[in-house]
Amino acid sequence: MSADRPVGELLREWRHRRQLSRLDLAIQAGISSRHVSFVETGRTIPSRPMVLHLAEHLQVPLRERNRLLVAAGHAPVFRTRPLDDPDLTAAREALQQILRGHEPNPALVVDHCWNLLLANSAADVFLHGVAPELLEPPVNMMRLGLHPDGFASRLLNLEQVRGFLLPRLARQVQRTGNPQLSDLYAELVSYGAPHTVEPPDPADIALPIRIRHGGAELSFFNTITTFGAAFDVTLEEIAVEVYFPANRATALALRAGTRSTTPNPAATEYCSTFPITARTGGSCS
Repeated sequence: MSADRPVGELLREWRHRRQLSRLDLAIQAGISSRHVSFVETGRTIPSRPMVLHLAEHLQVPLRERNRLLVAAGHAPVFRTRPLDDPDLTAAREALQQILRGHEPNPALVVDHCWNLLLANSAADVFLHGVAPELLEPPVNMMRLGLHPDGFASRLLNLEQVRGFLLPRLARQVQRTGNPQLSDLYAELVSYGAPHTVEPPDPADIALPIRIRHGGAELSFFNTITTFGAAFDVTLEEIAVEVYFPANRATALALRAGTRSTTPNPAATEYCSTFPITARTGGSCS
């Protein structure tokens, strides 16, 4: 981590990303607009508490708060530890409990770049039958979902899903400024930009994810859960994505253990509540 840009320039960039004026930020942070101006132009080097104070009001991710601190000449304060680190044992066990408790429905854990960290056995419904190279670490769930050789070929409402995921990823790129996410977005758009999506069916309560699996049509909706008030970069960037059956037929199929008769060996590597981040390889920083 290097201070390749002045802290004032970085803070100004985050302020612009949040669409705030200097006066807006000053009022929110309880400081003078003049002080904000001095920090952004380099006339004042902010203290560590001030960097963290401004970063909090700008909703800067923990990873980027460390970068701001280093740029201001201070040591980073937020640690980044692998998920199998002993200090994260309690958090890891909580994740595993969520995954196990959600069976027979699919559930998985991803990092902030949508790389797969953990999954329960029911998540094989998404991993089964995809090209083996897409299951080489790190497995990216966005890529897996929209790549022609991923489970996109089994998505019965591919355009609807694409029309939701791509704008969502674009907003995430804008919100975080993460270059890896920007590259991922460009790659996914190359598979096919979203077309005009039909309005949702009034009967739907959420975006359905409809896939062919084991000779049946399964329909899901999902929720995403994150850690609250995380002080560790790894934990802040983790999301738990759990899927629920959108109709009775899907619920019955999952309870009956609807699976392909030829499981994908590569998928088995991930379909367990016990593999840890290190097995995915790579990182998204």
